[in-house]
Amino acid sequence: MDFDEILAKNPTDPLSQLVRQDLERLSLDELAARIVALEGEIARSRQQIERASKHRTIADDLFRR
Repeated sequence: MDFDEILAKNPTDPLSQLVRQDLERLSLDELAARIVALEGEIARSRQQIERASKHRTIADDLFRR
């Protein structure tokens, strides 16, 4: 799925609003804080992907028996 498709389906979603935010209004400190927060969210999302992947593998193995 294309990122633009995701945004089009959920215009009020916080992620959609985040990527449309005008960065010109932010100071250097605000931009740096935004990057730190987004990097933290990326790490959290990757951890969830890993957990979900492991869970799916376990479920697949269980139902193949």
